[in-house]
Amino acid sequence: MFSKLVANTVYIKVFKNRFELRHIESGKTVSVISPSEFTTTRLLVGQFIEADETLRKGMQELHKDRWFATSPIVVIHPMEKTENGLSQVEERTLMELAAGAGARKSIVWVGSALSDNEVITKTNGV
Repeated sequence: MFSKLVANTVYIKVFKNRFELRHIESGKTVSVISPSEFTTTRLLVGQFIEADETLRKGMQELHKDRWFATSPIVVIHPMEKTENGLSQVEERTLMELAAGAGARKSIVWVGSALSDNEVITKTNGV
């Protein structure tokens, strides 16, 4: 029971210069647009510092009403520029973004959008 009270799972969708974050347990959703572009013509996250600052801002906004929040388990999902899959560098970039935003564990997902139940299923083994 205690584990459900402190559960903190976040599903992050990465779009061109924008993140959509959803806290699975509460259902709260936040969308954050980067004040300066982090997407380049070739990469969804081509400017790491701008993306990092934007994602951190989104995580703060997502958790601002919670009086206690453990470090989240994150599923981060690139929604654009995934033709032919991700390179190891692109996958590592997404993992580093999640870690920088406070994730204790993270999973990079490439595929169709996930429901809340599918996010929970993906994170159960983590």
